[in-house]
Amino acid sequence: MLDELLITARANPRIDPVLDIWGWQISVYLFLGGLTAGIMFFSALMLLLRKDREAPFAVHRLALLGPIALSLGMTALFLDLEFKSHVYRFYMAFRPTSPMSYGAWILLLIYPVSVLQILSTVRVGFPSAARWMDALTPARRLVDLTERHRRSIAASAIPLAVALGIYTGILLSAFAARPFWNVGLLGPLFLVSGLSTGAAITALLTRERTEMRLFTLIDIGLIVVEIALIGLLLISLATGAKLQLLALRHLFTGGYMVAFWGIFVGIGLLVPLLLDLLEIRGWLHRLALLAPALVLFGGYVLRVIVVDLGQETRWTHYDSEYNTQLLERLR
Repeated sequence: MLDELLITARANPRIDPVLDIWGWQISVYLFLGGLTAGIMFFSALMLLLRKDREAPFAVHRLALLGPIALSLGMTALFLDLEFKSHVYRFYMAFRPTSPMSYGAWILLLIYPVSVLQILSTVRVGFPSAARWMDALTPARRLVDLTERHRRSIAASAIPLAVALGIYTGILLSAFAARPFWNVGLLGPLFLVSGLSTGAAITALLTRERTEMRLFTLIDIGLIVVEIALIGLLLISLATGAKLQLLALRHLFTGGYMVAFWGIFVGIGLLVPLLLDLLEIRGWLHRLALLAPALVLFGGYVLRVIVVDLGQETRWTHYDSEYNTQLLERLR
């Protein structure tokens, strides 16, 4: 029994003193997954709201970025897998109590719906590609079909985008052994952050002044909601169990204080919020692209902090509960 304790609790560098299994690949995947959710959501929402004139880029061209961002994120996730040939096992069963199982099937549904989104607007958004597709009878018929059902496709994309954006946070919060992750606000926080990055990349890439202003206003609202969720997350940790309070100290006095308050909250949220407000007032036209770029940067930093700090916090104090010197005396 003693040997088992020493092997599983002390002699395993994976869990002592830090569970350091998830690296940069997971942070990249979580960020790009949230970005994909934001892209799908706003491209579908603007279409359903008939905002063709106010938001032509979002309606006709934004959807193309969805599969690209998700594919890059899936590549990072694949690189993280230790047994890459076993990836098919995610789809051999469905476990209703596993967020990871839900995520695997959500990702499987995201790809065809995002492709149908692109095809339903390809003739307006990418006319040169549409001419090539119209030359092929099967491709032309498929585009015709998606155009007839473009609103239905958009309507199905919105709940899938929400599911994709929220499941990544729920996945982490399901790890009950990690005090920093084990809060119910990570799902909503990741969803709002993903929507914010989706609005930011639209404002960054559009050439229409009206559309940029529209998505700047949207992002202002999302940043305010995100700040509120951050506040609620901190309150939840501060009023939680003792070890959640200890986990919270990493953000106030520990090594994550500068990254969280200075980089994420300051540069990733407050600065772009101020720049967006000044842009709406017409005072900072030359810096119009800086705010959305900082929002994207902040969205990635959030994932890095959550993934890394979550792995450092734990319910069990191995140093005291499984002290090898003390245990050796019990032999």
